[in-house]
Amino acid sequence: MTWRILITCPPMLASIESCQERFKTENLEVVTPEIVQQLSEDELCQIIAEFDGVIAGDDPFTAKVLEIGQKGQLKVLAKWGIGVDAIDLEAAKNLGIYTSNTPNVFGDEVADVALGYTLLLARQLHKIDSAIRQGNWLKIQGTSLRNKVAGIIGVGSIGAAIARRFKVMGMNLLGYDVRTIDPKLCQETQLKQVELHQLFQASDCIVLACNLTPENYHLLDEKAFNQMKNGTWIVNVARGPIIDEKALINALDSGRIAGAALDVFESEPITTENPLVKYEQVIMGSHNSSNTREAVLRVNQIAIDNLVRDLKRASGENQ
Repeated sequence: MTWRILITCPPMLASIESCQERFKTENLEVVTPEIVQQLSEDELCQIIAEFDGVIAGDDPFTAKVLEIGQKGQLKVLAKWGIGVDAIDLEAAKNLGIYTSNTPNVFGDEVADVALGYTLLLARQLHKIDSAIRQGNWLKIQGTSLRNKVAGIIGVGSIGAAIARRFKVMGMNLLGYDVRTIDPKLCQETQLKQVELHQLFQASDCIVLACNLTPENYHLLDEKAFNQMKNGTWIVNVARGPIIDEKALINALDSGRIAGAALDVFESEPITTENPLVKYEQVIMGSHNSSNTREAVLRVNQIAIDNLVRDLKRASGENQ
């Protein structure tokens, strides 16, 4: 049996040649559209019924998209990566569409970027580089990380990897999570689990490493920023909508937030019309923190494993 598969994840599309032999072995007929970040709901609605399965990026697999797909031949939706906030999981379940993701795969990669962003905020290395290229010998007095307090929101595999790196830098660690944080990690890094308001009030640097859920949408809003110290840094390697960008702009204007490093945004890709691009104290990324060659090749295979497993289940081959 040959299955027709849509792939919409940009990192996988960029490394698709490495998967060709596997596609052939698994009898997958693969379609690879041109994508910058993700397909829109309308774009998905136009094509989704043609496919047995999808390896998805951050595309909006809404109930509408899934219903159209299920009326066609869609059986399986395999998420490339961790976050499933763009998928209506309840609708998929009700429609009998198998879903999966690839958890615990990017801890080191995303943590490396979180540390890199924090170092840039502390030492402004990017500004020095830019100035020297323009003929200026810029001397910026930075900030030492040792003994600063880092508050990590979301202490799963990524948050834990961030904690280990920050501990090596001599930082004191606070963590917030809706679940009990691994006691072994707390012992290893001296991280202290606290309530959210305590983290806001005590942290010099706040790092977002949590999943996006309905409960934490705009978690960092006007009220949250007002609880923070003057001069706090924000690093977001999670999901854009966890931060209310209008509230962040107000906090930057007031000086409550001294700087921010944002790998993700409320709407992606952002345009030059986004007010945040005008703030030189904001470092911007392209939702790219998990994108290393090693990680991509590894997760490509896991996503294919999940896809093929569920296609066989849906067709009754595993029964």
